[in-house]
Amino acid sequence: MTPQSRKLTRATLLALSLASLLPVLALARAGGDFTTTDASRDAFQQIPWQQIPEKLWDKARSGRGLVRQTWVISPSVDPRIAGLGPTYNRPACISCHPRNGRGEAPATQDEPMRSMLVRLSIPGKDAHGGPRPEPVYGDQLNEFGIPGVSGEGEAFLEWEMHRERLADGTEVELRAPQIKFRHLGYGALSAKLMTSARVAPSIFGLGLLEAVPEADILALAKAQKAAKQGVAGQPNYVWDAKRQRHTLGRFGWKANQPTVRQQIAGALAGDMGITTELSPEPNCPPAQTACAASQEKNGEQHPELSATDLDEMALYHYILAVPEPRHQDAPQIRRGKALFAAAGCASCHQPELKTGAFPAFPALAGQNIHPYTDLLLHDMGQGLADHRPDYQANGRQWRTPPLWGIGLTQTVNGHPHLLHDGRARNFLEAILWHDGEARQAKENIRKMSPSEREALLKFLGAL
Repeated sequence: MTPQSRKLTRATLLALSLASLLPVLALARAGGDFTTTDASRDAFQQIPWQQIPEKLWDKARSGRGLVRQTWVISPSVDPRIAGLGPTYNRPACISCHPRNGRGEAPATQDEPMRSMLVRLSIPGKDAHGGPRPEPVYGDQLNEFGIPGVSGEGEAFLEWEMHRERLADGTEVELRAPQIKFRHLGYGALSAKLMTSARVAPSIFGLGLLEAVPEADILALAKAQKAAKQGVAGQPNYVWDAKRQRHTLGRFGWKANQPTVRQQIAGALAGDMGITTELSPEPNCPPAQTACAASQEKNGEQHPELSATDLDEMALYHYILAVPEPRHQDAPQIRRGKALFAAAGCASCHQPELKTGAFPAFPALAGQNIHPYTDLLLHDMGQGLADHRPDYQANGRQWRTPPLWGIGLTQTVNGHPHLLHDGRARNFLEAILWHDGEARQAKENIRKMSPSEREALLKFLGAL
C-alpha cells in the first residue's frame, strides 16, 4: 500500500467515523439553535441570547419578569402587575410551572393542588365548539377569592391502587386519581358534571412546536393511518380568538390551544383571573354575584394586561432553550433508543420534526428539532380517559406530549411525576398506563427482558 493510499484510507475511515456520529450530534441539538447544555436545576430557564436580535433583549427580559411576577389584587400602585382574581388558583405562572418545569399531583387527600387544576364542564359545546362550562363554577375550579369574594372550593385527590405484572414476573404498583370536592362556595356542582385533573407541563420549546408547519403535522396523521398499525393520530381544530376562526390545536393536554400567546392568555384568565385582549371578560359566572360586584366596586378596567405585555410573555416562551440529551453515545442509551423505536413508541413520539417560516419570531424557522411528539391526538384507552370532550378531542384522546427534557424533571422539579394528572411516578408506570392506540407498544415493553427494559428507561432518562 502506498503512502498516498494509506492517507486516503485514513481520511475515508475518519469520514465514516464522523458520519456515524452525525445522528448523535444532531440529536444532541434537540432544539436546533435553541438548545442548552445546562443539565442543572436551571436547565429549563436557559436563553440562547446569541440567537436573539439585540433589539428584543429588553422585551425578552420584561417577558421573563412577567412570567416570574407575583400578581396582586387591584388597585395597585403598579397597575402593570395588578388584576389578580376575583377568583384564582395561584398568584404567579411559576407557582404551577416551578423553574419553568412540570407540576406534580398531591400524594394524599390532605395535600393541596399546588401545581395542578381541575377542568369542569357539562355535556354540550360552547359557542365556538369547545367544552360547555359548568353553569355555576365555569370551566375551572378556582380555590381562592379576593376580599369580598368567596373562593369556589377545593378539589382533592383520592388514589386507587392496583398492580400489574410484567412478563418476567416483576410487579408494578399503579395509582389512579379520583377527583373529589369540598368546601364548595356556591352550592352543588351539576349532576352532569365532567371533570379532568391536569398538572402543569414544562414551558420550554413551545415556540419551536408552534413553528412546525401544519402541513407536516397533517402528513404525520395521514402516514399513520396509511400504515394500518393501529396508530392513527387526529388533529384537533380549536377556536383561535385572534384570527376569529378554527385552527389547528397544538398546546394543552388535549391540543386545545392554537398558539403560545393564546395558551398564556388562557392560563392568565383561568388560573389567575387576569384578563387580556384574547380573554377580555372577568371569570364571573352569573351565579357568583359577588364576583361581578367586586369588578364594579374596584372600577376594574379590562383587559387588565396589555397586548404589549402579552406579546413579551409570549416572546419569553419562544426563546427558552431545550436541554440537550445526555450520554447519547453510551452503548446502553443507544440500545434503549433502538428498543424505543422497535417497540413502536416512535410512531407517536416522533423523534424529529422541522420548523417552517415563523413570522412572529423568525429565528425559530428552519430548525431541525427532536421533541418526540407528533402534536396529534391519540386514543389512549379507558384507563387514562377523562370522559370530557374538548373541541374535536373525545374523552379518551390526549395529545402526544413532547419527551425532550423529560429526564431532567427530577433534577429541576424534585419529582418524576408524569402523564396529564401526575399519576405516574416514574417512566415505567407511565408506559404501563398506555392503552388504546398505544397498547401494542406497551405490550412490547411489558415483554422485554430486565436488561432491555433498563436500557429503554435509561434512554428516556437521558432525554
